[in-house]
Amino acid sequence: MKQQDVLKNAFAMPLTSPAFPRGPYRFINREFFTITYRTDPERLREVVPEPLVPNPDGLVNFEFIRMPDSTGFGDYTESGQVIPVTFNGIEGGYSHAMYLDDEAPIAGGRELWGFPKKLGSPKLSVQKDTLLGTLDIGPVRIATATMGFKYNKIDLEEAKATVEGPAFLLKIIPHVDCTPRICELVQYHSEDVTVKGAWSAPARLELFEHALAPVADLPVLEVVRATHILTDLTLGLGKVVHDYLD
Repeated sequence: MKQQDVLKNAFAMPLTSPAFPRGPYRFINREFFTITYRTDPERLREVVPEPLVPNPDGLVNFEFIRMPDSTGFGDYTESGQVIPVTFNGIEGGYSHAMYLDDEAPIAGGRELWGFPKKLGSPKLSVQKDTLLGTLDIGPVRIATATMGFKYNKIDLEEAKATVEGPAFLLKIIPHVDCTPRICELVQYHSEDVTVKGAWSAPARLELFEHALAPVADLPVLEVVRATHILTDLTLGLGKVVHDYLD
């Protein structure tokens, strides 16, 4: 293989059989179950990297996302914590921790955008009148969320604005000596969003301790609200807005 062929084909690893295809990535019937809760603001300041600023109210979004039909990534489920922040006056969400059950989106999410993805076993299902989200790491349960199923309709434009809002990621790619070769803040948006339904209802969230999946380090002090949104969307590839090595 010639050097020019390496450069032509080098967008993901392994070179001759990449773990994921080139984007864009379209998601059909992508389902969000999000519980917004209040935690200790001091804990947020410890985990949110500057120049992002965490919200002063100590809010965290715990998400369960079901993706049955996604371009190149297939059928998978994801769960994790997104912290409301501001960046240069722009309000958005910072992805703090994410756990999912499929290699392709783990590799693609980390390498392309900088999503903080690790292997886990999240599930989102309907149990009679209850929307149920669970997150396991191996045999250990670390999160359980429940919400009434489709109690109150939410305005679809309001839900669309929530899905389309800016989001931020800390992308880290190490050098061969384990120093950072890439360390940058990435901003991205969901694009071409169609909201098919959106609801709110009473909800509860329990978090449990795990040494390597410390979601409980941001403890639940109060559940503020919960939403359930069904969408089609394209995941935008984003842009670099801050380089820590510059």
